[in-house]
Parts: sequence; C-alpha cells; structure tokens
Amino acid sequence: MNRSIIRIINSACVLTAAASALAAQSLVEPGAGGWRTFVISSGQALRVAPPPDEYATVSDLQQVQASVASRDAAAMAQIVYWDAGPPSYRWIQIAAQEFANRNLAPTLATREMALVAAAINDATVATWDSKFAYNRPRPADFDPTIQPAVAVPKVPGYPSEYSATAAAASAVLSYLFPDSADRFQQLAAQDSASRLLAGVEFPSDGSAGSAIGQAVGQAVINYAKADGSDAVFSGSFPSAPGVWSSPNPVTPLAGSWKPWVLTQASDVRPDAPPAFGSPQMTDLVAMVKNQPKSTTASRTAWVWQASFITPWLDTIYQKLSEYRLDQDAPRAAQVYALTMVAMHDATLACWDTKYTYLELRPSMADSEITTLFPNPQHPGYPSGHACASGGIAGVLAWSFPTEAQYFTDRAGEAGESTFDAAIHTQFDVDTGLKLGQAVAQRVTAFATPAGSQ
Repeated sequence: MNRSIIRIINSACVLTAAASALAAQSLVEPGAGGWRTFVISSGQALRVAPPPDEYATVSDLQQVQASVASRDAAAMAQIVYWDAGPPSYRWIQIAAQEFANRNLAPTLATREMALVAAAINDATVATWDSKFAYNRPRPADFDPTIQPAVAVPKVPGYPSEYSATAAAASAVLSYLFPDSADRFQQLAAQDSASRLLAGVEFPSDGSAGSAIGQAVGQAVINYAKADGSDAVFSGSFPSAPGVWSSPNPVTPLAGSWKPWVLTQASDVRPDAPPAFGSPQMTDLVAMVKNQPKSTTASRTAWVWQASFITPWLDTIYQKLSEYRLDQDAPRAAQVYALTMVAMHDATLACWDTKYTYLELRPSMADSEITTLFPNPQHPGYPSGHACASGGIAGVLAWSFPTEAQYFTDRAGEAGESTFDAAIHTQFDVDTGLKLGQAVAQRVTAFATPAGSQ
C-alpha cells in the first residue's frame, strides 16, 4: 500500500494535474487572506508552516482512506450536520442558543455574539492567507478513488477553515461560559473530524486550522478581558419625579464598555429627548396610550420581544443561502462579524444614551398605559431593539445592496414592535434607528479598505 501511495504522490503527472485542476476552478475569494481583521494585525500574521512533504502525506492519505472506509450512519449524520452551511453557521447557532439558555441581558448577549463572530472572521481570514500561500490540493486530487461525502470546496485544503472556525469559536465560548467548556471542545473536535470523515481534508489540514483558530481565540479572549465589562456598579437609581428609576438596573455601566469600531459609545450619542411634562413628551406618551390595538401588532411585538438577535440571525442566514454565500466561507464570516459588531456597538451606544438621560418608560409616565409585557429594567430612550436593528440593517444593506429597502423595513418592524408593546415612544424608536444607522456607517467604513464587496 505504501509503495503505491508513494508512487501516486511522487508522480509528477498527478501533482501537475491536481494543481491544474485547482487553478482551473472558480476559486472562492482568493484575496480574502488580505481582508480586514478585528483582533489580529492581519491574516498573514498567523500564517502556518508549509504543509507536510510528500512522504509525510503518505500517512495523511492513509488516514483519510481509513476514515472514508469507516463511514457509517452516525458518521454521515455528523458530516451532514456540520456541512449544513458555511463553517460559521453552526457556531453562530451554538452561541445564540447559549445566550438564550442563560437569559443574558441584551448587552451581554450582543457582547457574546460579537466576540464569537469576530473570532470566526479573523480565523477565516488567516486561514485563507495560508491556503493561497501553499495551494495544497485536496485528498481526492492525490487519490481519485476517494469519494467525498460532501461538495469539495473550491479552495486549497490546507489549513482547514472548519477546524479554524471551530477552534476559535469554542475557545471564546469556553472563556465566556467555563462551566460548558468541555462541551464546546467536544463540539469543536466533532466539527474538525467531520471533514476527515467526509474525505475532503487531510488530518494535517485540520491540525493547522486548529492552530490558527486557537491563536485567534486567545487574541479575542485577551480583547474581551480588557473591554470593561467586568466593572461593578455600586450606584443606585432612586425614585424621583420625571426620572427613570429601578432597584435592579440592567448593566448600567455598559455605555462605558469598549466598543469594536466606535472610539467610545458616546461617539454617536443623540440629543436629549423631550423633557418630562413638556407638550411634546405629553403628546408622545398619549400616542402610546391611544394607539389602536390589533392582533397583528401584538404578534409582531411578541416575535421580537424575546430577543432582537434571533430574528436577525434567521434573516442573515436566509440571505447567505439565497445568495449562495453558504459556499463562501470568508464572505459569510464577514457578514456575521460585521452585523454582530454593529449590533454590539449600537447597543453600547444605546445604553450610554439610556443612562445619560434616564427617560421614563411610557407606563411610568402615565399609569393608565398597559404594556404587552413587563417593562425592561433600563431607561426608555432610545429603543434598544431599534438601535441594534438599525445597526444590523445598515450592514446588511451594504452587504446585499439590492435589498437595502427590505432590511430598512425589517429594522423598522423591530423598532415599531416596542412601540406596539407600549414600552417605548415613537421618538425612542426613531432615534434608535438613526443611532444604529450611524454605527453601521462606521462599521462598513472599517470593512471597506479590504474585503469590501
């Protein structure tokens, strides 16, 4: 067996044919290794060592052949699960399920999602840099008898983008939720192993990808440790006429946390809302009180109530699939990262504004107003749903410009849902959407120098 494999690997004809076949393909984002990163200086900064030589590849190829031959129903289920979308897809799902399970505050949930998405983005960029530095063919290019169980990505195999994503995301999630670290590491191992079982990657592709992901994950953890989110609040918000108060304020210091793209959360702070008791504020509260009730409005409010993140993640994946970006790992990772970063920065800017002005919720200003669900324990102005949604919509409009109006309408729906629920005034919503749009402009400007459309 070894002699035949060595003859295959040493055959100039086979190697030339493999390289030619790779070059002839319409390769996926060959320039992505130079795209903008968030926590590492560049993709090239983490370029891995060259792939194994032809003799070491003998062992690699034997392991691929053995893995493919051992495939059973359980292995196929594992392969299909992790291949359901781009490498980022499952890990964004896992991260989102975690904040939902733990009922995290909005600021902590957006922090988690931005950290994970930024890690995936940077790991993917670094992986693409190494891929096109070495142009290593896939296992079936060396041994045509290997039957891949999934579509073979149109990029060099070394290092593995799936292993890099898994290692980066699992490292960040393990830092955020140490009580579940073992589970995240097991999932990462399954993700990486699925590509070997599928016959599309060598073991050395996976180990090199994991090394990149681990390095990126640690860089993101270092960033997270210095973002100020561990500051302890020791103040209070006692009751006072015309001023918001609560004995249990939600993350009141979040406006001082370090944002990703903004210099500080106050960069986009809007002007103060109308004063309590002023004719304008009285009219705004009356609008909430007198709004017509409808089943449709209530249903929309409940759709968005649990979290503004989850509906947007569904929208993002829908568009990634519709535009076939589920086959474009760098672009998918970039879309997730830019939207999650915009969402987090907009949320921090929102919290800075909320705790600067301490605006009453409508039902706190008029006790006759009945909310659809309890008031959140943070000030009213501006709407957090509107801020975050304006940020996400602005990035998605940049990523998918032909559908800009759809995203604008979707953000409007998210913001209006909080008016429909009687927990925000229309002024809260309109200002939040504008704040989010301002953040989105900063985020897309950050991305444009490298890795734009």
